[in-house]
Amino acid sequence: MGNLTFTMIKPDAVRANNHAKILQHLVDAGFRIVALRMWCMSRNDAMRFYAVHKGKPFFEPLVEFMTSGPIIAAVLEKEDAVAELRKTVGATDPEKAEEGTVRRLYGASVRQNAIHASDSDENARIEWSIHFDEADIMV
Repeated sequence: MGNLTFTMIKPDAVRANNHAKILQHLVDAGFRIVALRMWCMSRNDAMRFYAVHKGKPFFEPLVEFMTSGPIIAAVLEKEDAVAELRKTVGATDPEKAEEGTVRRLYGASVRQNAIHASDSDENARIEWSIHFDEADIMV
């Protein structure tokens, strides 16, 4: 599964009805969707997902935001998937993201930046395991 990565379309983008456009943007960038799920994360799931940030001042507001509405979780396949997805979604701050990236097009702020992209193969596996069983991934 070396060419897989994880992404999550955040509640702000789902609320704004941009999730289909974002999924199409990813497909147009050459990604193949091999697992897809729309659901509302529980507080425990969000705390586990963002455990690396526990104790930081933005942790609680982030958990609140991520549980404020549905998200769309996806496992994507492409050569060099982690790096390619991070390039496709752009910088965390939509104002600093390159033109044409998902965050530049659909993000509103550093926290409400439309999409999450895993930063390593290891973290992608950890993150998708919160949303999917291995049998859900269609490779």
